[in-house]
Amino acid sequence: MTRRRMDLYIYYRVDCAHAQALRERVTAMQSALSQRCGVATTLKRRPEAKDGHLTWMETYHHIPEDFDAILAQAVSQAELASLIDGERHREYFMDVTSCA
Repeated sequence: MTRRRMDLYIYYRVDCAHAQALRERVTAMQSALSQRCGVATTLKRRPEAKDGHLTWMETYHHIPEDFDAILAQAVSQAELASLIDGERHREYFMDVTSCA
C-alpha cells in the first residue's frame, strides 16, 4: 500500500516583540529541513496583531513518513518554544484525487 502525500500546517501565537527572532530561527530551520528532507516550506503570519500577538504558520509539503521526529528535533534545536506563547497546533492534509 502506498502512503499518500501529506502536507503539514503548524500555527501558533507569538508576542510581537519576538517576531523578528522567530522569523530568523524558523527560516533557518526550514532551510535546513528542505535540504535534509526535500520538503517545500513556507512561513506565513496573519497581517494584524491581536492583544500584542501575531499568529504564525509554518507549512511543509509532501512530508516523508519520519518527518514528525525530524521536525521535533529541529524545533528543539532552534529553541522555538522560548518564543511561542502556547502550543504549536498541527494539522495534516492530503491531496484529493478523483476517480475517473
